[in-house]
Amino acid sequence: MNYAQLLFPDFSLILLGYLLCRFTPLNRSVWQGAEALVYYLLFPVLLFHSIVKSPLDWAATSSLIAAGVSAGLAGIALAYSLPWWPGLRGKVQIRDHASCAQIAFRFNSFIGLALADRLAGAQGLFFISVLIGFCVPLFNIAAVWPMAREGQQSFAGQLVRNPLIVATALGLAANLLGFRLPEWLEPPVSRIGAASIALGLMSAGAGMQFGLLAQAKRLSAAVLAIRHLIQPLLALAAIHVFGLQAQQALILLLFSALPTASTCYVLAARMGYNGPYVAGLVTLSTFLGVLSLPYALALVPAP
Repeated sequence: MNYAQLLFPDFSLILLGYLLCRFTPLNRSVWQGAEALVYYLLFPVLLFHSIVKSPLDWAATSSLIAAGVSAGLAGIALAYSLPWWPGLRGKVQIRDHASCAQIAFRFNSFIGLALADRLAGAQGLFFISVLIGFCVPLFNIAAVWPMAREGQQSFAGQLVRNPLIVATALGLAANLLGFRLPEWLEPPVSRIGAASIALGLMSAGAGMQFGLLAQAKRLSAAVLAIRHLIQPLLALAAIHVFGLQAQQALILLLFSALPTASTCYVLAARMGYNGPYVAGLVTLSTFLGVLSLPYALALVPAP
């Protein structure tokens, strides 16, 4: 499978946003409004729709959910512990760490859905949708907490005001209650989702400043190492602990090596943190996905 070709649409949209912001009248004042639209409307609609459209089957997916959540929690713990790692102790700006820790454990669900469909068809889509439904709210909460704490903001207040968390929580509740969108609503909701992907990636490109990465090289390397090197190993351990077989093991390893979420940039910027720094990490993570995806899939246990 050509991962570079699969990831090219994300690269191109990030690059387009960067070029438009730097070399056209569509400058930062334009993109600030676009970021707000993505954060408060487009992405929440997409997340809600992606969760409610696939019914959850607890009996078939309980081990997969447990493995995915366990590997994710281990990744979150590693990301939180970075300021105490050898070589980073005393050399990490706390606000930079608060904003970029999310890079280490969040994921690009759109790329994941596309890959799962190619690798395992309808069953693969079902398995990764289950992981997305349970991990998105957990990982978003974990992303908000260090920024709320460092910014001396109310954590509970940030959660209830965070549209991404509210949308995923409502989506899970609606799914468990058996709610489905009426057919006449599917086309406009799907188009809103497509718009959110494009605008979110272009906004990340518009806010990108690679020069800021050089100011925190060790921290940047550490969060990307967790995302692309360590997370697949955590997933492999979870596969053995929970006894996952065949396609569930394949999908969990795929899930573990995805590039980070493009909404990392939007969340950091909307909470008053260094958005351009996070945007640069999002771009690097997307590039690294070309390497980490085949690496992770090579770890799939033999049947």
